[in-house]
Amino acid sequence: MIRKVLIANRGEIAVRIVRACADYGVRSVAVYADGDAQSLHVRMADEAWALEGVRPSDTYLDIDKLLAVARKADADAVHPGYGFLSERAEFAQAVIDAGMAWIGPPPEAIEALGDKVAARRIAQSVGAPLVEGTPGPVDCAAEAVAFAEAHGLPIAIKAAFGGGGRGLKVAWRMDEVAELYESAVREATAAFGRGECYIEQFLDRPRHIEAQVVADTHGHVLVLGDRDCSLQRRNQKLVEEAPAPFLDQAQRTRIHEAARAICARAGYVGAGTVEFLLARDGRISFLEVNTRLQVEHPVTEETTGLDLVVEQLRIADGLPLSLAATPAPRGHSLEFRINAEDPGRGYLPTPGRIQRFAPPAGPGVRLDSGVETGSTVPGTFDSLMAKLVVSGATREQALQRARRALREFHIEGVASVLPFHRAVLEAADFIGESGFRVHTRWIETEFQAELPAADRPEAVADAPLLRTFVELDGRRVSLGLPAALLRGAGPAADAGDQAAADPASDKAPDAAVPGGVAAPITGSLLAWKAEDGARVEAGDVIAVMEAMKMETHVQAPCAGVLRHARAAGDAVDAGATLGRIE
Repeated sequence: MIRKVLIANRGEIAVRIVRACADYGVRSVAVYADGDAQSLHVRMADEAWALEGVRPSDTYLDIDKLLAVARKADADAVHPGYGFLSERAEFAQAVIDAGMAWIGPPPEAIEALGDKVAARRIAQSVGAPLVEGTPGPVDCAAEAVAFAEAHGLPIAIKAAFGGGGRGLKVAWRMDEVAELYESAVREATAAFGRGECYIEQFLDRPRHIEAQVVADTHGHVLVLGDRDCSLQRRNQKLVEEAPAPFLDQAQRTRIHEAARAICARAGYVGAGTVEFLLARDGRISFLEVNTRLQVEHPVTEETTGLDLVVEQLRIADGLPLSLAATPAPRGHSLEFRINAEDPGRGYLPTPGRIQRFAPPAGPGVRLDSGVETGSTVPGTFDSLMAKLVVSGATREQALQRARRALREFHIEGVASVLPFHRAVLEAADFIGESGFRVHTRWIETEFQAELPAADRPEAVADAPLLRTFVELDGRRVSLGLPAALLRGAGPAADAGDQAAADPASDKAPDAAVPGGVAAPITGSLLAWKAEDGARVEAGDVIAVMEAMKMETHVQAPCAGVLRHARAAGDAVDAGATLGRIE
């Protein structure tokens, strides 16, 4: 039986797993990047170990480091959470080869279903509904263009080894297919370490419906229920609910049966989600399988009474499923992702320090959070701070409770999507009194509310800890200290503190001058799209920035000749000068 679980993740999901471990009666081991040294999940776990790095590639994506910590901590199991390495078959196999329990599906199932092309073949083999797609990943942008010409627009360009909306682009015009293909490859490579992408038809204005599946090592595969996740921005879900509203019984049955058949055929074990698109004409198309726990799992927990993370631990211990049949939903539940993004500025990510975090409470309210007052939201990771989950006996009661809970919720210091959530609960298309009309692009195309821009937060550098060593009884021990602790400790410390705490101290002057090209976000300058000295027109996309795993286009403010002031790869603060147009 499992004794101690290493949690190979961070933020609110790491906190969620820490709590499940405590409820199940096993010990938890947290890991942390330098910027997460004071994070909530680190303080809550039974013990915590440093990964000694700042970027995802050096910390939560480093398999060797994670396994080394697991061995030092004497962990006998690993839970990957979601994101990072959670859908990497090689990580699952490495954990198993190291003699530890992998709290997730077998590597073979991850390989079969995590490869979106292979998953399509499995779906075809069990008769699941599907749209047209390429038989495998395409090799170049020209092949993506050829598919669009043959099958028509819109098309979806999708990471073959990804999920969660990363590496997913939808092309609506032929002239954008090539650029979106290249962007999808970049995002997929950055998020998953592999850039292969395939193409399929994209249903116009579809709903996003998914089925939650659990399977044990005794051959039992069970669909727990379904969710609607149609409210998305840039393919990132913002609101989810269970059960999926406004489905007829035939549609629900078709989705459940297809989800169960796909997982059974793949030899699935653990918790997983099978996703579908539902077109307005009633057509259903298999989308993908997420071979991990989903961000939105709490709404299924609230409507089934089952703790999905504890169920994952039970399955990893070889125990049978807690339930024998799909339960009837008990009421209705909505989840609101509380991201550090500014909806008044096009949902730009806003890393910074939280000055006030005052969540709601009361009947039907649950909060899964990875932050609190004083926490830092770093720019190197995604923008999810917390999840507000509101439940009621009916959808109408859940909606009314959600309005109250969102009024109570206050966050200061960083922008958040709370204004969007408050507005969407007044939208007739979402409330559904005259029919449920939201779809996966509804926010971009039909959402009408004017949301004010938030104050820009003060930039917080993703500074590494300053590392040295001390001797304890003759034994050399590594020591990592926050740079701020060494202020005033001498010239050498001052110099190190300055370099660590203010890596952008040499940033260019404010870009609010004629022709100045300002960074719209705090993040990395991913690539220049126009060469130094090139002639550009107002509105041209001249650069791409990345923060919190999201790409943001930088447009020319006026026509003229572009002069670069920053190089690709530079980290810059919002408002800093990227270049100038003469």
